[in-house]
Amino acid sequence: MKLDIFNHIFPKAYFDKMIEVAPKGKDMHRRVREIPCIVDLDERFRIMDKFGDYAQVICLGSPPIEVFGPPPVSTDMAKLANDGMAELVRKYPERFPAFIASLPMNDPQGLLDEATRAVKELGAVGVQVFTNVLGKPLTALETLPLFDLMAQLDLPIWLHPARGADFADYKGESKSHYEIWWTLGWPYETSAAMAHMVFAGLFDKHPQLKIITHHMGGMIPYFEGRVGPGWDQLGSRTSDEDYTLLLKSLKKRPLDYFRMFYADTALFGARGATELGLEFFGVDNVLFSSDAPFDPEKGSAYIRWTIDIIDRLDLSPAQRHSIYEGNARRLLKLD
Repeated sequence: MKLDIFNHIFPKAYFDKMIEVAPKGKDMHRRVREIPCIVDLDERFRIMDKFGDYAQVICLGSPPIEVFGPPPVSTDMAKLANDGMAELVRKYPERFPAFIASLPMNDPQGLLDEATRAVKELGAVGVQVFTNVLGKPLTALETLPLFDLMAQLDLPIWLHPARGADFADYKGESKSHYEIWWTLGWPYETSAAMAHMVFAGLFDKHPQLKIITHHMGGMIPYFEGRVGPGWDQLGSRTSDEDYTLLLKSLKKRPLDYFRMFYADTALFGARGATELGLEFFGVDNVLFSSDAPFDPEKGSAYIRWTIDIIDRLDLSPAQRHSIYEGNARRLLKLD
């Protein structure tokens, strides 16, 4: 089976509520409203049927729930989303064998309560978080306990990038141009979030912590030299803090921690990047994902292109099986 572990859908009740709360949403909010199969199940099943023995682990798409308002707005929307996801899994288990919970990340206690409820009562196989919480890092004190909880539950955290056009490319400007915020900003967002987790010591505290990074770990595999020998010299370029003490406090090289992340194959048809990511993370840490339905065909192209790349890679049958479903079944504890 080809088990697609990171693609996006909106349960109808959640989609309707999202439109009610933000009828004129922009950027990614506008984008998701223009894709029929992100909410239309008949259209989605028609697309999925093209790929044979294929199923999807489902999660919400952008934007993050917390942009819609403070608690209880965000908390109620997270519950609505997770209830809808659980219902889709119950109704269509062969299509959607599992779902990833969404959380109200601007509600410190609510996010822990909802993660627990979604996993223990609804059967979620993990949680999705975005790379920042309204501009704050995931390792801020108010959201840091989520990592403790997910380590205790022994289930993955899916890491999705988040940045909008309001994040300017230059200090002297008020917005990002040419969708640079998406094309280049999202890989940077993922990489920056990963770095904060590494240097916050999360993997020293929780060596078995499972974090699945979208888009093959953002920039990290492609900047191995900077992440490796470059960060081995942490502190040598900084005047206002002594980062050498932080470096000495870590049990491993920074590079070794980055290899502890998991990564998906959602690279939009880029074979070279896929090969490089596999070399960096290793076959056992890479999982099949298409990032459907955000391709130019609104649902089918990214699936087709990604399968074509994986099928043409120089892999053994066992390695290919690991990427397509074996690693996912192990991490998500699926039969």
